[in-house]
Amino acid sequence: MNKDTKKQGQEELKALASLPDEDIDTSDIPEVSDWSGAERGRFYRPVKQAVTIRLDADVIHWLKQGGRGYQTRANRILRRAMEEQNKTVKRS
Repeated sequence: MNKDTKKQGQEELKALASLPDEDIDTSDIPEVSDWSGAERGRFYRPVKQAVTIRLDADVIHWLKQGGRGYQTRANRILRRAMEEQNKTVKRS
């Protein structure tokens, strides 16, 4: 994207942002009235942070047995534990 195109895009966004909602034409966008098939959090991607953590060798071995992606599996396990604990804390 060249500078002129980028500048033009920014100007268009500013112009749209300054419009009141009722002045924005959304006639070409279908209105969604049935959200039953929607998935909450489908596109949510938390920010990752690199850390150094010491885990027992047998735990690492177990995680790596599943092949590539052992860090993702470890993160998923920790996230589930965190969410479960948060549910328990909220119930108390």
